[in-house]
Amino acid sequence: MRKKAFYYLFYLTLVSLFTFSSCKSGEYNYITYYNKVNKIDSIYRFQKDTLSVIKQYNKLFRQYPPKNQERIEEYTTYIKLSDKFNKNFGGKKSLYKLIPLIAPFNKEYKKYYWLYQKYGIDSIEVKQEIAQWKKGLNKKMVDSFTILFIRDQEKDRSDSDLVKINDKKNAELFKWILENEGYPSVQKIGLWGNKGVFMPMSAFLSHMSFSDSYPYFEKKLLEYVKTGDCPPHDYANMVDRHYLQVLKKDILYGVYIGHNNIQDSIKINSNRKSIGLPSLKHTRAITIDFFKQLKK
Repeated sequence: MRKKAFYYLFYLTLVSLFTFSSCKSGEYNYITYYNKVNKIDSIYRFQKDTLSVIKQYNKLFRQYPPKNQERIEEYTTYIKLSDKFNKNFGGKKSLYKLIPLIAPFNKEYKKYYWLYQKYGIDSIEVKQEIAQWKKGLNKKMVDSFTILFIRDQEKDRSDSDLVKINDKKNAELFKWILENEGYPSVQKIGLWGNKGVFMPMSAFLSHMSFSDSYPYFEKKLLEYVKTGDCPPHDYANMVDRHYLQVLKKDILYGVYIGHNNIQDSIKINSNRKSIGLPSLKHTRAITIDFFKQLKK
């Protein structure tokens, strides 16, 4: 009996160590995460079941290091709803975790001063945390992408011959960075490069739709969607533009601005789910709510 108990405890220990080691190594599939967020967010927007939303987000953020996607903002939503309904969200610990997620977006953090102060974190400390986050950016990648984005926008892309030359150079540099440094996520390079150069990856990736290296980018960036480094929307925008303007085929994800050829919304929604995007209907609701919020 004791022998069986020993082997059982030994087995549990091995399983625990394996689980801990997997989580520690960052082996998360964020497409699963995004789809869970979409499900919870749809409950929040359509069913208005706030307590269920808080409970499900709480469970999700114990399984995955949180993201805070544009417009959905799942982590700030979870924290604000929890605070409003007096539910435990982790207090200071979770608020410190939020800082790097909002840090890239200029002075967005100022909107949350009231919340930080409520839990004993003053504005000076928030600013210090932001400054610390900036120090941790990958300087080598920031330098490279500053050059890349300056070249990308040379002459406002009005000279087609120059655009071809620059896009080819940028594709080669981008490919080298992916192979040697990884994906330039907003947590690695921020949104603003040297001398205030704006670096929106979504716009840059859409230009890579025309690159000879596009097949490589389509495959490689999907890996980074899974790791949570490349937002699904940015990836889908690149792919849709390639299908629409290069292949002259129907788009896959219904993301690229200017499209008017969604023939099969069921198939589109299935494709969207496969990379962690919300359905077309859900996305419209998110967009409507986003612009309502801007007006306030």
